[in-house]
Amino acid sequence: MQTAPQETTKRTLRFMALAAFTSMASMRVCDPMLPALSQEFSVSTGDASAVIAAFAVAYGLLQLFYGPLGDRLGKTRVVIGSTSACALFSAITALAPNLTALVVSRAAMGASAAGIIPLCMAWIGDQVPYEQRQETLAGLMVATVSGMMAGQWFGGFAVEALGWRAAFAVLSLLFAVAATLLWRQVSAVAAQAPAGATPQAAAPFSLRTYLSNTRQLLAMPRVRWVLTVVTIEGALAFGTLAFVPSRMVEGFGLSAAAAGGVMVLYGIGGLLYSLFARRWLALLGEHGLAMLGALAIACGLLLLAWSPVVAWAVVGCFFAGLGFYMLHNTLQTQATQMAPHARGMAVTLFACLLFLGQSCGVFLVALSVDRGWLVPVFTAAALGVVALGAVIGRSLHRARAMDAAGTKVAGASSAK
Repeated sequence: MQTAPQETTKRTLRFMALAAFTSMASMRVCDPMLPALSQEFSVSTGDASAVIAAFAVAYGLLQLFYGPLGDRLGKTRVVIGSTSACALFSAITALAPNLTALVVSRAAMGASAAGIIPLCMAWIGDQVPYEQRQETLAGLMVATVSGMMAGQWFGGFAVEALGWRAAFAVLSLLFAVAATLLWRQVSAVAAQAPAGATPQAAAPFSLRTYLSNTRQLLAMPRVRWVLTVVTIEGALAFGTLAFVPSRMVEGFGLSAAAAGGVMVLYGIGGLLYSLFARRWLALLGEHGLAMLGALAIACGLLLLAWSPVVAWAVVGCFFAGLGFYMLHNTLQTQATQMAPHARGMAVTLFACLLFLGQSCGVFLVALSVDRGWLVPVFTAAALGVVALGAVIGRSLHRARAMDAAGTKVAGASSAK
């Protein structure tokens, strides 16, 4: 058995990483564009923000569609189709004549992009041994975090230097390049397959079968556990972090641009984790990594809530990002293994529940912000994350101990 990805797998991963990078960049590219869109289309900033909401809602809801589709048609095939559709809709977005057309095309981009990152994760689960999987997923995370930071930066740069439409034209080109490279790679691998090998025909879609498969997944205790903790993680970690810029503006007097710049440190924390994921995993194990990640998130939130000076709040943003990726990457790895027989469906269900948790968290924190409760909410979230990390760490440690005991028993039996 291979102990590391083969060269063809590594090459496919590089092209998937490009698709994932561009997908995340497209998700965040509109953040700094809202004032320019508001001015061009003569609407309020709130109305202009529909371009962000449309992408996010479509992205979250369509997760449930792509999972079973990837299991039936092949994950790489669906990723290629999704990336190609993103190239088309990004080009259409660049030509949008009015805000309505822009919102519709952004929704189409979100619906298409939903089939990229989760199915890339599921494909890694199929191709990479478990012992190397967390490190490999961390490598994919480099692409997604870099895409997030690049999208936020390039969206603002394009507005000032090129016009906002140019940003979508560049994204369209990147999506087209990623789809072409991935298609050529998959075609080359298929050409090397044995002459008698033929792809298995996909079964026709059945809603009854889909719902039955979903019920079967949810009947598995491990699946329910992973989905529950990732929903809570999304609410506590992402729900609060969405309001970090507001805290920096209202609590420390930073400008909106400076507050957005501080958020780059959140992504840098993720990049740092991805660089050292292998060493930290070997040193701490999955359970230790989850617990340390939760503690880092809590420290970051408490610094953001209670720091008397902006410098410590900036450090808090970095720690929150580092901790989130330590904790979330551990859960991603669990998601790829919780239902190997339906990995695509399981991972996209995981992504959908993460999105649901984020949405609920943002909604609840928004209600608190209106009442001036941001500091106590950050504090409560920090305590909640610590408790969640302890639960996850204890469960992973117990599962690892049970696996080790089972291996020992099996080895003793075979020796007899």
